[in-house]
Amino acid sequence: MINLALQTLAAQLNQHFRRVYDLTEDMVAVSNLLEMDGNVAPNINNRLVVYLTNIEKDSVSARTNSAQEFGERTVQRSTALSFNLYVMMTANFSGNNYAEALKFLSGSISYFQRHPVLTRQTTPDMDSRIEKLVLDIENLSIQDMSNLWSSLGGKYMPSILYRIRMVTFDSDEMTGRQPIVTTPKPLVGND
Repeated sequence: MINLALQTLAAQLNQHFRRVYDLTEDMVAVSNLLEMDGNVAPNINNRLVVYLTNIEKDSVSARTNSAQEFGERTVQRSTALSFNLYVMMTANFSGNNYAEALKFLSGSISYFQRHPVLTRQTTPDMDSRIEKLVLDIENLSIQDMSNLWSSLGGKYMPSILYRIRMVTFDSDEMTGRQPIVTTPKPLVGND
């Protein structure tokens, strides 16, 4: 589900950039910035890179266990979990392409300012398992930004951090079956 959410964001931005900048190639990639060995990830040079920096359980939107009645039994299903994803968009452009980095970063901010909520109605290509994605810009202090970039193992590049709300994992897995208990009805007419 997380991969589908990030791929949806990248696909929307790629479509937008193709229209606005008359491009034929994708400029947005879902990828790490660095490989585990510290080398730059392949195929992200001169791209806007979308990647996950944190996952947080959303306790406000927690749902309770659900039960459905089927004949004389109820079927219990596990609780749906909602998460906030912290997603960074980094303009990974080098040298003389710095102005391009700022252009694509500005373009992404502008796009999500106009489209802060993505639903299946507004985003027909969105996977049916995703109800909606709500984007909020996360403001980080200079110190917090420095700490984040240090933990990512890289040097600062033009970037923005979004909190993506309401990514829900809804399990269709049955967790149990219970018989329906009813109060017996009195017999009528037997005196």
